[in-house]
Amino acid sequence: MNALTLVFVAMLVFAIAYRFYGLFFASKVLGLKAERDTPAVTMADGIDYVKTNKYVLFGHHFAAIAAAGPLIGPVLAAQFGYLPGALWILIGAVLAGGIHDTIVLFASVRHKGRSLSRIAESEIGKLCGGVASVAFLFILILTLAGLSIAVVNAMFASAWGTLMVFSTMPIAMLMGFWMHKIRPGDVAGASVIGVVLLFLALLAGPYVAADPALSSMFTFTKKQISVIIPAYGFVASVLPVWMLLCPRDYLSTYLKIGTIIILAAGIFIVHPEFQMAAVTKYVGGGGPIIPGKVFPFVFITIACGALSGFHAIIGSGTTPKMVGSEKDILFIGYGAMLVEGFVAIMALVAACVLIPADYFAINAPPAVFQKLGMATVNLPQLSLEVGEKLQGRPGGAVSLAVGMAYIFSSVPFMKGLMGYWYHFAIMFEAVFILTAVDTGTRVGRFLLQEMIGKAIPKFLEKKWMPGIIITSFLFTGSWGYLVYTGNIATIWPLFGMSNQLLASSALIIGTTMLIRLGKAKYAWMTAVPGIFMSFVCLYAGYLNIADNYLPKGLYVLTALSAIIMALMVVVFITAFAKWYELMQVTKPVADKYGDLVLEVVEE
Repeated sequence: MNALTLVFVAMLVFAIAYRFYGLFFASKVLGLKAERDTPAVTMADGIDYVKTNKYVLFGHHFAAIAAAGPLIGPVLAAQFGYLPGALWILIGAVLAGGIHDTIVLFASVRHKGRSLSRIAESEIGKLCGGVASVAFLFILILTLAGLSIAVVNAMFASAWGTLMVFSTMPIAMLMGFWMHKIRPGDVAGASVIGVVLLFLALLAGPYVAADPALSSMFTFTKKQISVIIPAYGFVASVLPVWMLLCPRDYLSTYLKIGTIIILAAGIFIVHPEFQMAAVTKYVGGGGPIIPGKVFPFVFITIACGALSGFHAIIGSGTTPKMVGSEKDILFIGYGAMLVEGFVAIMALVAACVLIPADYFAINAPPAVFQKLGMATVNLPQLSLEVGEKLQGRPGGAVSLAVGMAYIFSSVPFMKGLMGYWYHFAIMFEAVFILTAVDTGTRVGRFLLQEMIGKAIPKFLEKKWMPGIIITSFLFTGSWGYLVYTGNIATIWPLFGMSNQLLASSALIIGTTMLIRLGKAKYAWMTAVPGIFMSFVCLYAGYLNIADNYLPKGLYVLTALSAIIMALMVVVFITAFAKWYELMQVTKPVADKYGDLVLEVVEE
């Protein structure tokens, strides 16, 4: 099959889905109303609640939700062949991910921009809300660990790649100071500075790698990178948001979307053929990358390109506080998810155009690859062209960068630029991931402050620096420990399972709200993917414990898995009980807006 065919099919499916399925859900089911004021209007404070242009807000939202998941997950799932991953991305993004992101954003807008756990407390009950808060904190820790470990595997022992990743940090800070201190409001100037400096860093890469003294400054071991990334997360959590977080979001949005457009154009020009089979022999298990069968593991391996609980954190965090009109929810929620689905398709293509033996040599540990009975084909030459050792770099990031660079350098006028494109792709991936580390660590710190603040009210003060430092240290230390002690084979399945469990719970919570609003006949649109993924995740979690963690003596990860699954079961049971309770209501009542609902709750 030609990769171009899959790209074209994805564009067609997503366009039709947005026009019909998404629009039906937004208008008929949710009943979005332009005349109903949003929290950005009624609670405007110029700080968090700010009415924002829908295109600008789309950029912020997409930058926040599009982390490593749509890049790394599809690459790892290529172990099963290109067909299982492609089907799950296309179907999942349309029927699960897009609906999930839209219902969460809608629910948070209707609940004054509050978090998903607060929504659960209002819609279902205090027990559900309390349990959800703890579960979401655990899941966020695992999410950041899963995302960060991909960066570690891409950066270790790579002077050029590390230079590219590290350069984005001071560049973002310089942009922040330029826009807020040196030339307040000068977005165009900051953009020029960011693009020029990134280009210069890319050009400087081979010279740094070739100089022994400079190279040693940017060459780190896995353990060293595993400490540096959490340290960065701590700094990003403590610094003012304008200094690092916002300029990185702004810069990364254009880089992300621009690169995907260029990659799609490269595929149209090169017409690469899939080298990976549609379905490999590893669908039944025994694969060198994913420790399990295609069902259920493909659903948790591709954890963001089709459905992601991390989106619920963003969709009930910063974004709902800036929605200017309810009508914008479709474009921002459903639209951004479909764009992420397209990113995932691009990542899958980049992995599957590689020779299978080269793909497995990159993503499997050397000892495991030797047992496969395969011999690399193009990998030695590719390593020579990019100037780095590529074999034995599991995690998906390196093979994705190689696949992208292969497509780019196959364009006639770009031949001979393999090394530059490879390291550009590494930076591109790191920007995706570090943006999530920025946002996720900050949100995690907020959650931890709220939880500790119930016992020590001082922690609730937003500007109390000791509280900020303590909670940031505790949170980054938690996921940093998992990064330092784990690997992609142990962390990614746990991240995928917990992340998808969060998405399942968000769909179940959203279903509860739909039933309460008198929309029970449409509740299947959220209930079906929510219940299906709940079963998939709990089954995958059990298999991961029994077949992956316990045989390896990974008792901490076993305990984390069991705790998260148990907490989520409580959320599901309380939600189902609420569904039954609402179904017994025979006489609707009018809320303060005049809409007939089964029960009025505090918004």
